[in-house]
Amino acid sequence: MTQPFPFSAIVGQDEMKTAMILTAVDPGIGGVLVFGDRGTGKSTAVRALAALLPPIRVVVGCPVNSESPAKVPAWAGIETKKMHEVPTPVVDLPLGVTEDRVTGALDIEKALTRGEKAFQAGLLARANRGYLYIDEVNLLEDHIVDLLLDVAASGENVVEREGLSVRHPARFVLVGSGNPEEGELRPQLLDRFGLSVEVTSPKDIETRIEVIRRRDAYENDNSAFMLRWQAEDAAIRERILAGRKALKSIKTPDQTLRDVAELCLALGADGLRGELTLLKAARAFAAWRDDTALGRDHVRAVAPMALRHRLRRDPLDEAGSGARVGRVVEEVLG
Repeated sequence: MTQPFPFSAIVGQDEMKTAMILTAVDPGIGGVLVFGDRGTGKSTAVRALAALLPPIRVVVGCPVNSESPAKVPAWAGIETKKMHEVPTPVVDLPLGVTEDRVTGALDIEKALTRGEKAFQAGLLARANRGYLYIDEVNLLEDHIVDLLLDVAASGENVVEREGLSVRHPARFVLVGSGNPEEGELRPQLLDRFGLSVEVTSPKDIETRIEVIRRRDAYENDNSAFMLRWQAEDAAIRERILAGRKALKSIKTPDQTLRDVAELCLALGADGLRGELTLLKAARAFAAWRDDTALGRDHVRAVAPMALRHRLRRDPLDEAGSGARVGRVVEEVLG
């Protein structure tokens, strides 16, 4: 099986790559929404990042990737105490997927052949401790959106139907991608994404040539290509792991809290989720850079991706939400 394209070999798209790295440093940021043209490396980046992360330790055969035998749900029917390592899961949630497939449902085969009332885990179980990737997220059916909103808020999947009463952890980094020309995303789901980035096709010829060159090498000389980028992916992995360890020790001055609040107030962001996400993202960025205290540079660097999707629409402003954030950042932070 061919390994995913190396994360470090992705040409350009720096904001998208930074956003995904920040969610790897701190999964509590709340995921990434990537809007932009087709064929700009959105799904490639998700799989590449998951592939470079260290494997996770899980109980053998556990449908929810439990990290210890004590946390295996009773309904799983697993008695083994053995642990093993598996790659960080990346689960695709396809358009048109049924609710049963997402949440899990009664295992019909066991019910018919053995007369047992057993639970068959769904996509949310498989995504626990990993990534749930939704391509064309703006075209997702409303009832699936409602379901994801509930799970994203609680970190738990609850199934109550067909005589079943089952709950299990469902904590994952939610990554959505889509083309804004094909439809808008519901505001409730939009707000659940911690970070939002916009990607476009490269406009200069040299960049486009480099994209073609690397993709061609990946497909036609895979072993040599993977070896070429192995060290750079390993360096990113080490920085992510170091950032995770450093997160809790990063100092947060009162002035930074004031900057964050003033910035969100000046932008008119609804609710307080913007402040909290901006603070988490800035802290993850500081940890990624191996800095010991938060400052304005960290807030300035992540403000567009943390806030652009939380602004109220201004029909008179043709510059776009990213430019609006940039202007207000300059006014507030200097």
